[in-house]
Amino acid sequence: MTLHVQFITMLTMIAGGIYLGMARDTYLYFASHWVNYRWLNYVMEILFWVSQTLILYTLLFLVNFGELRLYIFLACLLGFATYQALVASLYKRILAKIIRLVVAIFNFIGLFIKWFFIKPIVFLLSLCLAIIGMVVQIVTFLLKPLFKMLLVPVKWLMKHIYSLLPQRIFKYLHKKAGFYSKIEYIYIKARDFFVRRRK
Repeated sequence: MTLHVQFITMLTMIAGGIYLGMARDTYLYFASHWVNYRWLNYVMEILFWVSQTLILYTLLFLVNFGELRLYIFLACLLGFATYQALVASLYKRILAKIIRLVVAIFNFIGLFIKWFFIKPIVFLLSLCLAIIGMVVQIVTFLLKPLFKMLLVPVKWLMKHIYSLLPQRIFKYLHKKAGFYSKIEYIYIKARDFFVRRRK
């Protein structure tokens, strides 16, 4: 490895250490949302450190094809310490402001969509349903007398047909009516009996 590559590697690892500090503080900022869930906290912690290791090693691979030396770890530690000493407090304040700004933008977009898209659509649907219901009521009110008028000849025709039936069919229908009446009577008695037993 040439001196030039070693120098670039050290600078890259110092920058990687600064990045690692920023990534860690960003993770800790969001980790407060799932800190009460122990299993989720463990999973997220493992995923965070695995992903950061892969990112740093990818940077190292791009610089010196992934060759590890002791000074590389020292350079990364130097970058992390530099971040903690000089940049951490400023970065945390900027991060908090950026997150508040992003949340405010999303809230504004949500309210905009709610009041200019969802509310008008719900209002139009409610208005359409109300108009349809009113039209159905009006049509029903207007057609009810017409149905009654149409039922008059039907009733007259049924009565006329019934009067023309032979006596044998009359007796058969009366027997059936009596049979169904008995079944209904037995059902009512049984239902009342079980209701009284249950009480």
